[in-house]
Amino acid sequence: MENLTKETLDELDNARDLENMKKVEAALFVSGKFLTTQELVALTDLNPILLNQVLTKLMDKYDDGSAIEIVNKGDLWKMDIKGNYTSIVNKLATGNEEFTRAEQETLAVIAHKQPMKQSMVIQMRGNKAYDHIKRFTELGLIKSKRFGRTRELSLSDDFYDYFSVGKKANEIKEKESDKKDLSEGDKGKGE
Repeated sequence: MENLTKETLDELDNARDLENMKKVEAALFVSGKFLTTQELVALTDLNPILLNQVLTKLMDKYDDGSAIEIVNKGDLWKMDIKGNYTSIVNKLATGNEEFTRAEQETLAVIAHKQPMKQSMVIQMRGNKAYDHIKRFTELGLIKSKRFGRTRELSLSDDFYDYFSVGKKANEIKEKESDKKDLSEGDKGKGE
């Protein structure tokens, strides 16, 4: 440590400060709602004093030259659009969503129950689900393979990338399902 120059220490401090700002900025951006100081502390692992310093820097950063602002109301913090740009955002916000509510529900069923037969999806969601499944397959969000007279549907790797969700929880679910299938198969052999 004795060999570190003041410049090197300053660079390390600046890099740490920048990383802390990015953590807080990401949390505020994704939340889309007011977060308490305690929630921000929990999300970013910053102590409250350092967090307040970072929030002050972010407020200054977005003060001029940006359509975004950091809003503070007591203990609540939020990233928002500055008032004079809300009309633009409202036009976008009231437009069509990427997926209809029905498509979202169909995809949720497939994600929750996968792998599952297409015939079961249709039975649960109705004939419109054929169109949903076709669209999800074209977008590469689900995999579809022949399974007797129907198809077996499961999530593709692109699904996890598209929605920025981890694959870990789903892999655990699949392993538990496989173990259950194996133990049920063993029961049948012993009877």
